[in-house]
Amino acid sequence: MPKVPSPSTTSSAATPDTGPLPASYEAGLQELEQLVAELESGQLPLDQLLGSYQRGAALLGFCRDKLQAVEDQIKVLDAGSLKPWTAE
Repeated sequence: MPKVPSPSTTSSAATPDTGPLPASYEAGLQELEQLVAELESGQLPLDQLLGSYQRGAALLGFCRDKLQAVEDQIKVLDAGSLKPWTAE
């Protein structure tokens, strides 16, 4: 009969620490693009797939939050009067 791993031996693989967030949006986006390429390549070992996916989800959330913060700042600077650009 195969040995079933105990929860203590699988918990770190199932919920790995996603590590510190990048210092900037650009760094986060670059790391996210690299992770996506690795995931799409199909060359990652099974043990790393879940961790890479979780790191990618954390990076995606980080990048979205950064973009939202900048958008909110622009709205404040323009006093909410953003207008579509028209060529003159």
